[in-house]
Amino acid sequence: MAKLGKRTRAAREAFAGKSNLTIEEAVALVKANANTKFDETVEIAMNLGVDTRHADQMVRGVVGLPNGTGKTMRVAVFARGPKAEEAQAAGADIVGAEDLMETIQGGTIEFDRCIATPDMMPVVGRLGKILGPRNLMPNPKVGTVTMDVKAAVEAAKGGEVQFKAEKGGVVHAGVGKASFDEAKLAENVRAFVSAVAKAKPTGAKGAYMKKIVLSSTMGPGVTLDVDGAVSE
Repeated sequence: MAKLGKRTRAAREAFAGKSNLTIEEAVALVKANANTKFDETVEIAMNLGVDTRHADQMVRGVVGLPNGTGKTMRVAVFARGPKAEEAQAAGADIVGAEDLMETIQGGTIEFDRCIATPDMMPVVGRLGKILGPRNLMPNPKVGTVTMDVKAAVEAAKGGEVQFKAEKGGVVHAGVGKASFDEAKLAENVRAFVSAVAKAKPTGAKGAYMKKIVLSSTMGPGVTLDVDGAVSE
């Protein structure tokens, strides 16, 4: 068995015996032990009581984190004419149509969010097998298929986070950086939990939120008190 490093041992000791914490307690613990040489992302993972194989149990949505993610979001927009100009003016990193489709088909994907105007969906639809598995396919349900490209680009750049329940009913996202102060991280966590709670599907049966874990990129995870997190 590989020998644990000093930092890893210290973190595990700090987390030992701690569980079902309040949001503030969990944030303080995670932040205090995120001491690598880079600014770690604070991540949340939620285990939901849904079976994503059934359409009426799919959980998907978007939430604007009040204090942003701390990550520079690269945005691509499929648009033509005035809408392409609107996207560029709003700060989109890549704007195109068939040319952008060909670039993506060639294996170059240099963006974190993809937005499209409705008229561009026949073009974007050809990229389903490429963008779909990466959770980059534009979707009107999360506001990435829209005529208001200015608002969509600004939202993406301003800290908007998309979420989707994956296999096993797990929702995972980054909710800020370890360098954020505790109050801002707690506010972001609360906003994310609230958004997932509101996205409860009609087909969900029994307990909806089973487990919530907060961690940093390189650190251990700690469970939150689910009832307390949801009710705040």
